[in-house]
Amino acid sequence: MANIGAVISSIRNIMRQDRGISGDAQRLEQLGWMLFLKIMDDKDKELEVVKDNYESVIPEKFQWRNWASNPEGITGDDLLEFIDSTAHNDKGLFATLSTLNNPKNPKRASIVQQIFDGSNNFMKSGYEMRKVINELNKIDFNRSKDKQVFGAIYESILVELRDAGNKGEYYTPRAVTKLMTMMTDPKLGEKVLDPASGTAGFLTEAIDHIRENYVKTVDDEHILQNSITGWEFKPVPFVLGLTNLILHEIDIPDYHYIDSLKVEYNSIGRKDQVEVILANPPFGASFDDSIVTNFPSTYRCKESADLFVILMLQLLKPQGRCAIVLPDGSITGDGVKARIREKLLTECNLHTIIRLPQSTFFPATVSTNLLFFEKGNKTKDIWYYEHKLPEGQKSYSKT
Repeated sequence: MANIGAVISSIRNIMRQDRGISGDAQRLEQLGWMLFLKIMDDKDKELEVVKDNYESVIPEKFQWRNWASNPEGITGDDLLEFIDSTAHNDKGLFATLSTLNNPKNPKRASIVQQIFDGSNNFMKSGYEMRKVINELNKIDFNRSKDKQVFGAIYESILVELRDAGNKGEYYTPRAVTKLMTMMTDPKLGEKVLDPASGTAGFLTEAIDHIRENYVKTVDDEHILQNSITGWEFKPVPFVLGLTNLILHEIDIPDYHYIDSLKVEYNSIGRKDQVEVILANPPFGASFDDSIVTNFPSTYRCKESADLFVILMLQLLKPQGRCAIVLPDGSITGDGVKARIREKLLTECNLHTIIRLPQSTFFPATVSTNLLFFEKGNKTKDIWYYEHKLPEGQKSYSKT
C-alpha cells in the first residue's frame, strides 16, 4: 500500500519545480482536476464490474487508464499537447472534456464538463506533469484502506485551500460542521442543501450522519444518493467539493457550478424547497448590483451573508431546519440587517445561537455565531451559548 501522505508531499514538491505554477491556489487547482480524473477512472472501473453494460462518459482516449496509468507513457511536449491542444481535428483533453456531452448519461457527463470548463492546466513542463501522474498512480481509490487514508489527507488539502483563499472565503473546521449537522439531524429522505458549498464539508458530514443513523438497506442508500445538493461558483472549491462527494460514495453528485445569489428569488417555489440547509456563506464578499436587485427591495444590501439568510428562508420548506454561520453584524446591525433579523424571528423559531471564538475561521478574526432555526413558527425563546477557548489557549489551530 502506498504511503499516501508521502505521495501528496512528493506531488507538492514536484509542482514547485514547474514554472507555470505560482502559489498554493494554482497548485491546488492543478491537483484538483488531476485527482478528479484519477478518482473518476477508478470509480468507472468499479462500476464496470457491478453494473451491466456500464460505459464511462469520458471518451476512451482521455480515460486515465489509457493515457496516464503507464509510468513509461506519454510525457514532455507530447503530454502537454495531449492536454492543451485546441486544434479542430485533434482536440486535447481540456478542449474535449470542457464541452463534453453524453446522451446516455447526461448527469455524469455534466459533472465532467463543469469541472473542465472551470479549471486550468497551469503546468508548463510535461516531464514534471508525468512525475505527478506517476505519483497519483500509487493510490488505488477502489482499495478501502487507500480511500480511508486519503480521506484524512484530503482534509489537510482543504485546510491548505482555506489558507490560500481570498477575502470572504472561510473553510469550516470539521468540529463545526459536525456540531451543526448533529444538531440539525438530517434524516433519510430529507433533501439537504448547502447553497454556499465550498468543498462540500457540510454535505459530506450530512452523508456520514445519515448513513450512520438511518441507512439500513440498499434502497435506503439509493434514497440518500438522491437527497444531497450543493451549489458553488468558485472553480477550485467546486472541483474539490465534487471530488469530496465522489470519495464519499455519491455516484452522481447533485452539485452545481452556480452563484446561489443569482438564483432568481421570485422563481423559487415549493418544488425547489428543501427540509435541511447547512451553510457557512461568505462574509463581506463583493458582487454587482444585479445580485442585489434579485432580492425584495426591503432586504437589499451589500452584505453577502445577509442576502444568504433571505435566500435560505425562501429555500426552506415549512418546518424545514437550518444551521448557518453568521458574523456579529448580521445579528446586531440596524437598518436592513434589522429588517432581515425581524423576518427571521417572525417566520422562524430561532431557538439557538452559539457564539464562537474569533480564531475559529483562521486566518480571519471576525466574530462569528452559529444560528439554528426552524421555519414555520415565530421565535419565542432563544438559547444563547458562548463557546470560550480553553484556559491558557489564545487561538485554535488551523485544523
